[in-house]
Formats: sequence, C-alpha cells, structure tokens
Amino acid sequence: MDEKLSEARIKANKKWDENNKERKKYIVKRSTAKGFIRDYATDDDLTELLTLISDRHNFLHKKIKDNNK
Repeated sequence: MDEKLSEARIKANKKWDENNKERKKYIVKRSTAKGFIRDYATDDDLTELLTLISDRHNFLHKKIKDNNK
C-alpha cells in the first residue's frame, strides 16, 4: 500500500489539521505515549506510568463526582 495521496486529499487533510489543531495535538500526543509504552518503556518507566495513570484516573473521577453535586 504505497499509494500517493491526491492533491485534493492533501488539501483536505491540511484543512482538517488547521481547523482541528487541539484534536490533532491530542491524537499525536496519545499516539506518542502508546508508542513509547509499547516499544521503549522499561520496567521502571511502566511503574512510574502506572502511578501517574492512577493519579489521573482518580482526579478525573473526583472531578466528575464534584460536577454531579
């Protein structure tokens, strides 16, 4: 699958990127994090990440709970 993109597709992609900067940033960061975890993370990295994930998870659940009051 080494097909080249048409000029129209390139233009449409660029337009989407410009109109969705925050969403694109989110997608890129998520992809980078997944790639790091999958391909490079050491045991120590994973231990630290598990703590960070747990903290973030608890924060988000508390935030949701507080908003429902």
